[in-house]
Amino acid sequence: MTRNIVVGLDGTEQAKAAAEWAAEEALLRGTGVHLVYAKEPVPEAMLSLAPRESEEAWAEEMVARVADGLRARRPGLSVTTRLLPAGPVPGLVAAAEEGELLVLGSRALSGVAGYLIGSVGLTVAGAVERPVVLVRAGGEATASRGPVLVGTDVRQPVDAVLGFAFEEAARRGSPVHVVYAEQLPLFAGLGPAMVPDIRLALAPEIERSLEELLEPWRAKYPGVEVAARVVVGSAGLELVGAAGGASLVVVGRRTRRSVLGAHIGSVAHAVLHHSPVPVALVPHD
Repeated sequence: MTRNIVVGLDGTEQAKAAAEWAAEEALLRGTGVHLVYAKEPVPEAMLSLAPRESEEAWAEEMVARVADGLRARRPGLSVTTRLLPAGPVPGLVAAAEEGELLVLGSRALSGVAGYLIGSVGLTVAGAVERPVVLVRAGGEATASRGPVLVGTDVRQPVDAVLGFAFEEAARRGSPVHVVYAEQLPLFAGLGPAMVPDIRLALAPEIERSLEELLEPWRAKYPGVEVAARVVVGSAGLELVGAAGGASLVVVGRRTRRSVLGAHIGSVAHAVLHHSPVPVALVPHD
């Protein structure tokens, strides 16, 4: 059975941008879009004062308006809607597990400060076992056909992350840009008087390892152009710096199941907050 793309709506422009991105993605995948709205739980003491009927009426109208707009702009696209009975986190996590991926919006703080994902978005993105895509409002996210940018580790490559990136590039007819960032030890930055520049020694070996890693992916996706490069520095900063002009940035998140909740690593956290283009967060073991 073909799964739909799930979009979390909250009435913001960012959520609308997420819905537009999801609609374009659904057309590429040959699937539909499922729009959901999760109500904030109301404390028991406030039940008699909370205008629950008005919130439900507003939510139904808002979700229907977004759905009608998607259908009008993309005739033939299947768009379904649902108001979730649970709160935002449990509701979105449960809804995401029924779809191919979950798409959420995030808003810009400023031109330099990055983006605000929000506690709900971060918690959900760190908990679901499906890929999550974060979309910014106001960009050219739905029209861009730039490269798909993906970060990898030649020592611990993750097939789920690379596979997602190559599949997305194949759908778009776009190239894949693969980046591996070598984080040097602290003493390497003390200067040439203390430590020789080891980048020249490291680069050829790592580049060979990266090319070997990508050989089976080139063979599996012969129509996808691949560019790979090794950089020295923080993986998160390097991916953010390379994101300009990309259509999508793909990063991984290790799946952790514990009573302390799910977590997002430092690289994914940096990219989610500062990438100027949509980011796909792909869970893996």
